[in-house]
Amino acid sequence: MTERYDCHYCKESLFGKKYVLREENPYCDLSYKDRHWHEDCFQCFQCKHSLVDKPFSTKDEQLLCTECYSNEYSSKCHECKKTIMPGSRKMEHKGNSWHETCFTCHRCQQPIGTKSFIPKESHNFCVPCYEKQFAMHCKQQLSGQRFTSRDDFAYCLNCFCNLYAKKCASCTTPNS
Repeated sequence: MTERYDCHYCKESLFGKKYVLREENPYCDLSYKDRHWHEDCFQCFQCKHSLVDKPFSTKDEQLLCTECYSNEYSSKCHECKKTIMPGSRKMEHKGNSWHETCFTCHRCQQPIGTKSFIPKESHNFCVPCYEKQFAMHCKQQLSGQRFTSRDDFAYCLNCFCNLYAKKCASCTTPNS
């Protein structure tokens, strides 16, 4: 008569199934943090899909597939309202999160990415668009005088200091 070969942890038969030996005792093939599962039992707590050979996460000791975990616990994009998948790049500002491609300039609709931006009235603007739409320039002739440029725009020194120079915390005038 053949001797039974059972899982040391759950006592289910391992006949014809994968298993691992630990300290000379057979265990069901799948384990995570000292917990063991049969292949058929290793599944997402919410959707019940198999997690065998798939990435997964845990929350409150429950196994979750990446999709269920993301839908339940990941950030949602402030613009498109869809889940921002773990591992993907996201932009954050004032407690809100965006997909990298959804964090765009309100005026030109181009992704801002890691470039500087200026928030105004609940919208975000890339610096060139903000300057075109809101910045006041003196519009004086720059030839024959000292000037500087930034982001392909030329400025007299006074306008440049007012827009970009660090300001004194006390009197708020530019530190030249």
